[in-house]
Amino acid sequence: MDIKTLTNGSLKFTAYCCGFDTNPAGRVVICLHGFPDNANSFRFQLPALAAAGYRAIAPTLRGYEPSSQPADGDYSFVALARDVVAWIDGLGEARVHLVGHDWGAGIAYVAGALAPERFHSLTTIAVPHAARFADGIRKVPGQLAKSWYMMFFQLRGIAEIALERNDWSLIKKLWRDWSPGYELAEETWADLRTTFAAAGVKKAMLGYYRHNASPGVLMGWKKTAASTLTKVPVRTLAITGADDGCIDTRLYDHVFLDEDFPNGFRVERIQHAGHFAHQEKPEEINRLLLDWLKDPSEGEESAR
Repeated sequence: MDIKTLTNGSLKFTAYCCGFDTNPAGRVVICLHGFPDNANSFRFQLPALAAAGYRAIAPTLRGYEPSSQPADGDYSFVALARDVVAWIDGLGEARVHLVGHDWGAGIAYVAGALAPERFHSLTTIAVPHAARFADGIRKVPGQLAKSWYMMFFQLRGIAEIALERNDWSLIKKLWRDWSPGYELAEETWADLRTTFAAAGVKKAMLGYYRHNASPGVLMGWKKTAASTLTKVPVRTLAITGADDGCIDTRLYDHVFLDEDFPNGFRVERIQHAGHFAHQEKPEEINRLLLDWLKDPSEGEESAR
């Protein structure tokens, strides 16, 4: 894989990419990672996308490296979505396909709502429609127990200490709980640990939760710019692992409304997969993804 640098103003983002040299006319697919993860999350998807003729790129999200940490500490969904639009501009593209996992999925919904004209399609993994999350909790109250870490991350000072304690053992626990039976390769864990230990990254990771997942926001009592963006006029494939220990797969039965997705949506539930389905079952996810990207309706739309 090659490495590119993307920008938004003074912020610089390292990105892994495949297919930019071999597929100069290929459509661009941007892949957004989540927590606790990094851009290497899509190591199984980028080569497959490139082999299918796309130019695939996985940027490091805002704050996950010192060069992309904003002075104002803004990790709100809207700021993160604006990063995506800036990257599209920097790549010289009018429209791209957008894929997101975890926080990347939440960002994808917001970006699709704010700038639908910039996207051919959205594919989200592990997180349902972000603006309807509070509605989902009311339908599936057991999600509150699974979201305990979001509440814990609001404890300033305590969360910072706990996150890094004992060689990031809390993060290892989250991976085990969220994807039961999946074992991280040693080299993958070493790469993640290097990301988390870089200057300012721990504060940034917690900043995502403090901006976007406080108790008030999570329960729908506090409105944010992102929580009002219910309409996503971009065709959307939403993938959920049936065994996800982080986001209850039953939420997907309640938070996708036809009126929110006027260009259509599809939900795919992956059996025997947890929160990191794209890493646990890469071949199955890649088949779904490639099928979605070549949907005939896309060709009709682009020909208009």
